[in-house]
Amino acid sequence: MSRTVRVAVLGAGRIGKRHARTLAGQTPNAELVAIADANEQTARDIAADLKIDTWTTDSATLIGDPNVDAVVIASSTDSHAPLIIAAAEAGKDIFCEKPIALDLVTTDRAITAVEKAGVRLQVGFNRRYDKGYRRAKADIVSGRIGTIESIRDTMRDPAPPPRSYVAISGGLFRDMAIHDFDCVRWLAASEPVEISAMAACLVDPMFAELGDVDTSIVSVRFESGALAVIDNSRRSGFGYDVRTEIFGSEGALFVGFHRDTPVTALTGSGVSTDHVYFFLERFDQAYVDEIRDFVDVIVSGRPPSVSGADGRAALAMAYAAEASVRERRPIELAQFARGGS
Repeated sequence: MSRTVRVAVLGAGRIGKRHARTLAGQTPNAELVAIADANEQTARDIAADLKIDTWTTDSATLIGDPNVDAVVIASSTDSHAPLIIAAAEAGKDIFCEKPIALDLVTTDRAITAVEKAGVRLQVGFNRRYDKGYRRAKADIVSGRIGTIESIRDTMRDPAPPPRSYVAISGGLFRDMAIHDFDCVRWLAASEPVEISAMAACLVDPMFAELGDVDTSIVSVRFESGALAVIDNSRRSGFGYDVRTEIFGSEGALFVGFHRDTPVTALTGSGVSTDHVYFFLERFDQAYVDEIRDFVDVIVSGRPPSVSGADGRAALAMAYAAEASVRERRPIELAQFARGGS
């Protein structure tokens, strides 16, 4: 008989709620046993909605609960590393939303705790579970488009986040572009060796006031010799915009779609379709599949598909992009290697 993994969700915001619903009714071999959130009403409401008896405002009580086998960390970014360390020391397997932490030193500390405890840590880079991106990766691995030569990756949010979020987000590169860094590294199947970046404040003066940027272009050189270009913006007037083009020696792959519903309207005023508004709609199934995979990792005993090392690598790329903007020159990734950060 397959093992049932008893999971607690720590943090019941918009992503935490999605993960809780996935665990409660869409994941074989998983049982959602508890919810924690700093806001008592939020914790109480989501527990009632999902018919979960145990809820709390104190994540530590769930980490120490012997009836909890694993935790899904979807709380505020500053809590990720402390919760990872505590869960590792308690012998719990861990799924954590990106990033592990906003700095490399703390990230390394969390990864070391996981390694010492011998538990599993999976990082929430949801794009790896999207049907389109998974098909593209499979086609790359099969050799369908030959040797990868270049990648162009785009991500634009529909509107800037609130000032309160920007102030604690870690900035465009660590908060937003980190998804793109992971994506191009994963698709290229090669380690980045050099990054060059330009950035500006074109969307809202708030970003400059907070020492951040809202628009950027990043170039990446990989060990394989392949190149990538990533462009990001905190604003897209038409909705969430995520697209990737992969060019190989024998062909190309274009990943991404905009339409929310499969309907095209043809009227006297023209032809129109609707558009996906934000990431929860665009990657809804990917969020389900990454949690299912996490549970399967525990049941099967295999290594996580997206490891702590993957989370660190993306953050190191963010560091390099920030340094490139600051110093106005290409930056080598070697200086951010683990142990030297």
